[in-house]
Amino acid sequence: MSAPTTMDTLPTTVDESRTAFRSWLADQREDLEQFRTNGGDITHVFERLRALQRMLFESGWIRLGWPEEVGGLGGKPILRSIVGEELALAGYPPPFSFATQEVLGPAVAAFARPELASLVLPRLLRGDETWCQGFSEPGAGSDLASLRLKAVRVDDGWRVTGEKIWTSWAQFADRCVLLARTGAPDSAHRGISAFLLDMDTPGIEISPLRSMNGDEEFCSLYFGDALIPHNRLLGEVDGGWSVAMHVLAGERGAAAWQRQIWLRTRLNDLAIADGGATGAAVVGEALELLVGLRLLSRRTVRALSDGRPVGATTSLDKLAMSTAEKFLFDSVLAALGADVVFGGGDIAEEWRTDYLYSRASSIYGGAAEIQRNIIAERLLGLPR
Repeated sequence: MSAPTTMDTLPTTVDESRTAFRSWLADQREDLEQFRTNGGDITHVFERLRALQRMLFESGWIRLGWPEEVGGLGGKPILRSIVGEELALAGYPPPFSFATQEVLGPAVAAFARPELASLVLPRLLRGDETWCQGFSEPGAGSDLASLRLKAVRVDDGWRVTGEKIWTSWAQFADRCVLLARTGAPDSAHRGISAFLLDMDTPGIEISPLRSMNGDEEFCSLYFGDALIPHNRLLGEVDGGWSVAMHVLAGERGAAAWQRQIWLRTRLNDLAIADGGATGAAVVGEALELLVGLRLLSRRTVRALSDGRPVGATTSLDKLAMSTAEKFLFDSVLAALGADVVFGGGDIAEEWRTDYLYSRASSIYGGAAEIQRNIIAERLLGLPR
């Protein structure tokens, strides 16, 4: 594979970025062809997508909007928002680390000590490392303020004991953005601290969990007196809630933006796959939901890029995303029926996997019921 060409001049607008990236995709078509394949052993998938990430880093595209001191090229983050969209339109998958890069990276850039950020973020952006997110616990999912994993200060750092669950791809991760209870048991969100943990730290047991679609994406993490050095604290002691909100804003901004792009490609696939059996009304409603999600997500991405607070409005994005995803794959099941349930071959397996995964869309990242409460109380001013 030849070395990827780099951009001649840095784009200053989204339109300039999109035009230049499309030109780069055309120039690199031969070298990019290897990335059209989605299947295979998950380890090989990770390696393949890591190679794509490295191409995008070396050519500068996913360095846009990141400060130069952490390996970026400067400018606003929105300049790289077109990368996942244009990759999808051209038939390529986004690199795996796009999600963690856009969700966890900005929080580490904002809250980590400068020397730590400048060490780890270039490795994340380049694809040398994969990160995971240690938030949810068996008794603290959508109610994140009730988490119980405990971090106790000692001379050389913090000793961590407890459990995390639903930690995506932790078995492949090099680092983890971890929330832990450093205050009193009843301190709720006021007694939580955030850390950047090395996943090869002694005292961590990783147990993959097989989900109903057959993947082992999720993991349980057991911490038995694992030591985190003092310099891995993100922000202030007991100030982890601010880190968590920064992460969730990214999750419902950049990650939702990437998700709606993928959902649109799957709607296109459905329209082709069933020969029109779905019906124009159903396809139209699915498209309407996805366009609504796109507009909400674009507003959030623009606000985050400009450094403006997004607050509770991201609950609208999350609810719209789960609504659109469930409707789309309910429509797939209704249109393709037996092929989804019983069919063999890669295409049927892909539809089946996506349908089963969509059942969780109203749970992960904050349950739909919680989002409705937030919208009602904080945006509409309704009583509790």
